[in-house]
Order: sequence, then C-alpha cells, then structure tokens
Amino acid sequence: MSYLISHQEKKIDSCFKIKGSKSESNRLLILKAFYKNIFIKNISNSEDTSILEKNLKNLKNKINVNHAGTAMRFLTAYLSIQAEKNFEIYGSKRMHERPIKVLVDALNSIGADIKYLEKDGFPPLVIRGKKIQKDSISIPSNVSSQYISALLLISPMLKNGLTIKLKEAIASRPYIDMTLFFLRNIGVKLISKQYEIKVTHTESIKDFEYSVESDWSSLSYFYSIVSLAKNASLKIDKFHKNTVQGDKRLVQIYKNLGVRTSFKGSSVYLKKDVSLKIQDRIILDLVDCPDIAQTIAVSCFGLGISCELNGLHTLKIKETDRLFALKNELEKLGASVQITDKSLHLEKSEKIKTNIKINTYDDHRMAMSFAALAIKIPIIINDPMVIKKSFPDFWTVLKALGFKLSKIN
Repeated sequence: MSYLISHQEKKIDSCFKIKGSKSESNRLLILKAFYKNIFIKNISNSEDTSILEKNLKNLKNKINVNHAGTAMRFLTAYLSIQAEKNFEIYGSKRMHERPIKVLVDALNSIGADIKYLEKDGFPPLVIRGKKIQKDSISIPSNVSSQYISALLLISPMLKNGLTIKLKEAIASRPYIDMTLFFLRNIGVKLISKQYEIKVTHTESIKDFEYSVESDWSSLSYFYSIVSLAKNASLKIDKFHKNTVQGDKRLVQIYKNLGVRTSFKGSSVYLKKDVSLKIQDRIILDLVDCPDIAQTIAVSCFGLGISCELNGLHTLKIKETDRLFALKNELEKLGASVQITDKSLHLEKSEKIKTNIKINTYDDHRMAMSFAALAIKIPIIINDPMVIKKSFPDFWTVLKALGFKLSKIN
C-alpha cells in the first residue's frame, strides 16, 4: 500500500501536539525498571518505546525487538546483569544486519556472558545474566552513542559502579549528555569528563516524576514543511527552549532555510520567513544530530539549493543504509547526489519530478522526510506505515494541516 500525498493551498496555519520524545522515554524506562519510584508522564507512543516497555514489564526468555534498535542495545545491557537468568534476544531481518559487536565486547570485558547465535558481531544473541564486579571499561565512541548510553544506564546497578573510558571522537554526544542528565536528576552521583565518565553505585533514589518533552526529531519534518511552503505558521506543543535533545540544532539550521522559531510557555512557534533570501549552498557537520540529515537534505532539494552534509558515518547502520537510500530516492526526483561513507553532497536542482514513488526501506525517517515535499508537489510514499516506529500520528497530523492522502496500490 502507498499514499499519494499533495497539498492544494501550499500554505498552512495550524496548531497541534507531538507526543513525548522516544529518546527520553526509552532512557527513563530502563531506569524505571531499576527504580520503581520513577513516574513518567507524556511517554512516547512510538513503536520502539512500546516494544521496550512491553518487554521490561513482562520479561521473557525469548525477546523479539523487531526493528527497535534502541531496544536491542538497551536491553542487551539490561539483560546482561539479570543474574541467574538466561535470554535470547532477536529482531527483524534488518536488525540482524545491524552491528552490536562494540557493545557486546564491552559488556563481556567486564564479566557479562553474551554469545552470538548466528553471525559474529550481530544479533541474535544469547545472554546469561551475571553479577558484574569489574568497574572499568574502554569503548570506541565514534560508532554509536547508544552503546555508551546502554552502559551508562546499567552503571548505577553495578556493585562497584562503572568508569567508562571513551576512545576516539564521540558520535552524537548530545544523546550521551541526555543519559547523564537523567542519571543526575534521579540522584545518581557521577563525574563526566570529555573522555571519561565515572558513575557511582546507587541502591535507591527518592521519588522522581518527569514529564517527557515532545520529540524534536519528529518536529524536524514540520520545520521542513514550513521551509518549503509558500507561507506557514505553526504552533506545536510541548517543546522547551532549554531542551536536553540534541536535535534542537534545527532552530539554527532552519533559520538559514527560512524558518523563524520562537517559544512561549510550553509551545514552539514556527513561521515562514518570506523575506529571507536563502543562500545557494549550506555546509553542515551533523555528527551530533545525524537523525535530521534526511530531513535537511530533502528540504535543500525542495528549496533548490545545494548542500554538503558531513559527520554522517552512523547513518549506514541505522534502519537502512540511509545515505544509500537518500541518494537513490533523491535521484528519482531529479537530484544530483554524491555520497561517501560519512557525507552527502547535493547539487542545486531547478525542477522536481512529480508523482514519483518513494521507497522507504523499512525506515520511518525516509517516509516522513520525503512526505514534506508534498507541500510543493504530489508525491507517492510506499509502505507509509513505517512511521509507527517513531511517530504513529504523523499522517493524522498531516491531514489536519490540509494535506490530501489517497491510498493507492
């Protein structure tokens, strides 16, 4: 099934709410599994968060995380310290192609017992829970911040705490900072330096209640829509100027792509800056926020400007090889794109082909980033329900903004 998406007016003026951040919710769920007196409000309704929550509430010997990469990584660490218990954790075909060796090696080095069921370095895994005594670990930090966050989240539960030594340049540092933010706020003592983090064993905490902020990654698609619209004004709840989410870089990036951002109370306001003359080319390093690369690339293409996006080496191990997928689908629309292992180079395009079928590669961000182009031209999104992974309400919100969605075979 596919959606043919279009927007007759090319203008929008509306208000709506986005559910809680997937990244915040998933970290809090792991901590809540350890400390029962953590209370979470406005939790994400994403499929990823639902999978994690369901498995933590009803821990079975065989665990299927499907496409949920965060659940795979966080649960691998969590299960490894469930002493005297045995588990098998697996997922979708693509999940079994996503590397996990760095995390498994790190956990095994401090006393965990994790083995591969099929191909070395990849799920599925067999985990025999252990009481871990060792208190120091070194881990490459240029591959995935989720490996480090997974270790940080179990650190307070280890008898001697844990010191994590980070090797090489750190990818997606804001996500590590988010994990540290929650550890500090629940009362865990820690010391964080540039390349070393020491977390103290913490048996219990005081009652902690937290209302999850809405998801900035999901907000990115509306930045894109506003930038591509003839005119647009949106009020979106619930977002904070002083957010802990790394994708807040959207504010500065899209300021140069024609979107003004302002905050009032718990709402963010996005407005098309019709007076701005957008530069012909932008160059960005997205090593701290690679999840918004697809959205930015599509925005630049729709605006008819060129871009050079760097720091994207982690995109090759996401739900799909996102650099390869972006190149394929943008070229179908008439773009000229070059990619390397860590960058994307898009040339300026004069025209956009209409009614093109966009493949989504089992990747929620492919569907939503390309859907933004529908504010300019009719576009077809194949397998549109992949959006459930992070933003189940996406198509409902688009309809409320005046987009027309027609099901086609």
